[in-house]
Amino acid sequence: MTTKSSVTERNSLNLDRYVPALVTALANKLGAGASSCYRKHFGVGVVDWRILAMLAVESDISANRICEVTALDKAATSRALKQLEENGDVEFSKDKQDARRILIRLTPKGKALHDQVLKVALRREALLLADFSDAELDIFIDLLHRMKARLDVVNGYDPASEGG
Repeated sequence: MTTKSSVTERNSLNLDRYVPALVTALANKLGAGASSCYRKHFGVGVVDWRILAMLAVESDISANRICEVTALDKAATSRALKQLEENGDVEFSKDKQDARRILIRLTPKGKALHDQVLKVALRREALLLADFSDAELDIFIDLLHRMKARLDVVNGYDPASEGG
């Protein structure tokens, strides 16, 4: 469903109402700001932070699991994990059930780093959402989850299949 408000009279995008552009701009600026803040104060970027946050939620997981949940690409995840290991923030071990599988977990140093960054991440989130009521925030989160649930359909769209 394309709304008329997403298109201007000149048949071009109205970037003030085109949801993919708004979501992308928000994500890009939010990510860049987070990365700058976290690098300055903690020596990690936003990719590192997302990995630390994931490992705090779910420990002893594979790099593929991190990519699956965080939507990070494999190369960025691999580079970040290598740096986090060199810094002593994560450690790797072989899976006892499948020796081919490598599992990753936070070290005590990594957990302490996670806890420091978490305070800043939550404060940044509070500043971002300060103008929303609890009810608006619940609706917004629901809408985001509904959009996320449609990603396979959107990314699977093939204009050639419509014959036009």
